[in-house]
Amino acid sequence: MASYHVVPAARHNALINAAYLHRGYLADEAQEATRFCEMASRHGIHTHNGIKALHLDHSFGSLAGGCKPGAEIKVINKPFAASEVWDAQLKLGQAVAFRAMERCMQLADQYGIGQVSVDNAFHYLWGGGYVMEAAQKGYIAYTNCTSTLAEVVPFGGKFPTLGTNPHSWGLPTTEALGYPIVIDWATSTVAMGRVQQFRREGKQLPPDAAVDEHGQPTTDPDQAKWLIPFGKHKGYGLALYNEVISALIGGSLPTLRGQSVPTGEKGSCTFYFQVIHPDAIGSGLFAKGRSQVENLKAVLADVFAHGNEGATLPGQIEAQAAAVSAKANGLLFTTAEIEALNEIARECGQPELNAASLAVCEA
Repeated sequence: MASYHVVPAARHNALINAAYLHRGYLADEAQEATRFCEMASRHGIHTHNGIKALHLDHSFGSLAGGCKPGAEIKVINKPFAASEVWDAQLKLGQAVAFRAMERCMQLADQYGIGQVSVDNAFHYLWGGGYVMEAAQKGYIAYTNCTSTLAEVVPFGGKFPTLGTNPHSWGLPTTEALGYPIVIDWATSTVAMGRVQQFRREGKQLPPDAAVDEHGQPTTDPDQAKWLIPFGKHKGYGLALYNEVISALIGGSLPTLRGQSVPTGEKGSCTFYFQVIHPDAIGSGLFAKGRSQVENLKAVLADVFAHGNEGATLPGQIEAQAAAVSAKANGLLFTTAEIEALNEIARECGQPELNAASLAVCEA
């Protein structure tokens, strides 16, 4: 159990929206960024909430030229009905991701499957949020992206040449479970956002998560320089997958992302989104005449029977966090996070949050 300050969603949203407007984003971009930050906080995603989003924007985005407020998405003509390729032209990543996932769902409704790949993108942060929303609407959804920086050392190597390169899957299990299964992970043992969070909180990192500037393993977040893939060669393979897909989309060298880019090269990220309509893959040949949903319920019941009743499902923790937020009637932040939010408030001339006046929630 830990103590959190409860910030009303409207107060949080007003602050985040003002911060994005202050940095020159258009009203619709600021709204989409705010929508994302509220979604992340509501589901207990402290590593990719508004603090992380605006820090990323400050370090690599609108204040560093890696993201361009007001940029327009360009659709590149392709002869494939269920596929689209977009040039984001460095538009805000969250805005692009929401729109791309929505377009995938439209394509899936028409063709059974839809995919959108995006070049010249700026990081969209928590991929689990986008697939979660699609799964809640009844779709099978997937996304991956290349990260803003190459921060991960390849398996057996010494220098970071991979991004944390997350993968996110959402499965339409709300009718069966009450919430969607969401499998979402960075391909490093921890995300760099987790390192930053632990640094704020004065906590140590788990073993085999990071190395210092000399390539030596460390659990000290102040000494952590680069990240290690999870599962050794397994996480490495998934991180490499993103880099290869990115190369096919149009992404350039991973070590150039977020850095000074030589003439003729590119330093932007790429995204990939896919949505499948469940009806498009169902054979209808379910045992004992079960429907697709009944069959799904039966499979999940079997997985979590046989003494496995206490096992945790991917997405369960996020669903529980959302329930806690709803009961608390607000979004939960630590004291350190309240101060970080107040730094944002001071930047954009908004009223600061008074931690002492906020309700407290034990979670």
